[in-house]
Amino acid sequence: MKVVYLEHPHSLTKEECIPAAVALGFFDGIHLGHQKVIKSALSKAKDLGVASAVMTLDPHPSVVLRKTVQHVRYITPLSEKIRLLSSLGVDILYVVKFDMSFASLVPQDFVDQYIIGLNIQHVVAGFDYSYGSLGKGTMETLPFHSRQQFDQTVVEKYTTNDLKVSSTFIREQLKDGKVSELPNTLGRYYQIRGKVGHGEKRGRTIGFPTANVVLGDDYVIPKTGVYTVRMHVNDRWINGVCNVGYKPTFHKQDKENLPSIEVHLLDFDQQIYGAEVIIEWHNCIREEKKFSGIDALVAQIRKDKGIAEDYFQKNLHDTCFLT
Repeated sequence: MKVVYLEHPHSLTKEECIPAAVALGFFDGIHLGHQKVIKSALSKAKDLGVASAVMTLDPHPSVVLRKTVQHVRYITPLSEKIRLLSSLGVDILYVVKFDMSFASLVPQDFVDQYIIGLNIQHVVAGFDYSYGSLGKGTMETLPFHSRQQFDQTVVEKYTTNDLKVSSTFIREQLKDGKVSELPNTLGRYYQIRGKVGHGEKRGRTIGFPTANVVLGDDYVIPKTGVYTVRMHVNDRWINGVCNVGYKPTFHKQDKENLPSIEVHLLDFDQQIYGAEVIIEWHNCIREEKKFSGIDALVAQIRKDKGIAEDYFQKNLHDTCFLT
């Protein structure tokens, strides 16, 4: 997949761009609703005999437009989005830098410069997609702004259990620790990537060594608690138990900082400091809590480990990135 980074005003000419059918959206999560839009663009590109493309923005518009938002964590940071879109078979990804000059474009200028100007032959977007300054352009106004240079497909909302699948909804699921429900909305188990760093090394002293995972990007972190997970390390998936939290048995809670992410791998005893890993979240076992002492903590960890072993005995999983 070719990745094209654009900053307003871009300098590409129509003649320099490959004709394409494009899916428009921010696409944080590449969830099942997003996949419906993207697969529609792939299908349309095939019908028209043109390339398939996706156009997204970076960073999230709220960072630029809302003065109260300083930083956004993502379900799929840009690097993850690129991996997933490539696996879907998209030919071109346009990544447009979202800044005030781009945000100020009136809808017609956005269409002239970023749709017609990039040689887009067909546009696919969700029913609630908007474009241009203050989001004044909608899928209802797009035919007027198209100057009859391209056609469009509007994809209706995707629902599960009568609920609209959206990035906001999935963020709430993660915030509530409902990781086991994500295959029904995200289309896969939630994954985050990072590297094994040095932690407090307390786990090894109580019989449960853990890998302290330092995130490689701005991922949304699930609610604090204990989870059944799988971790990809050294080219294989290993079952484990993950604690996300602030270790209240040993420390005063400091929620100004990110919680630590520590994984105890089942039947595994290798040194993996510095290894690149992927954590795949399966099920929430319990919330994080403070224990009266080491013995009570160890008893609970032993119980958590037993729950995870039982879970993986009953649930054999093949990792699927997309459905």
